[in-house]
Amino acid sequence: QVHLVESGGGSVQAGGSLRLSCAASGSTYSTYSMGWFRQTPGKECEGVAVIISDGTSEYANSVKGRFTVSQDNVKRILYLQMNSLKSDVTALYYCTARPGGVGWSPLKARMYLYWGRGTQVTVSS
Repeated sequence: QVHLVESGGGSVQAGGSLRLSCAASGSTYSTYSMGWFRQTPGKECEGVAVIISDGTSEYANSVKGRFTVSQDNVKRILYLQMNSLKSDVTALYYCTARPGGVGWSPLKARMYLYWGRGTQVTVSS
């Protein structure tokens, strides 16, 4: 069982930056894949950025060049640095995790087993 707690969300004006954090605890797996997803009302949960268990990262096309996912393996914290924010990124952001790799679909929500409760990001124009 993995427990995930997100933080760092908030309200920011367009063009600003935010850094989300996700603290993980309880895992007994030596390696796992972790990522960030987001959801707005009425829309599917969308993969934003993930770090796969082999250390590689994947990003949604819409955030490439603006968002950076990273992790501190000692502190067991996953980060999402979000720069040049636009109003279309307003959503509830979730941290996710699963043991091992994620096959050919790293940005698909169905691949992940553990989810946090989310942190709201609101960007105003």
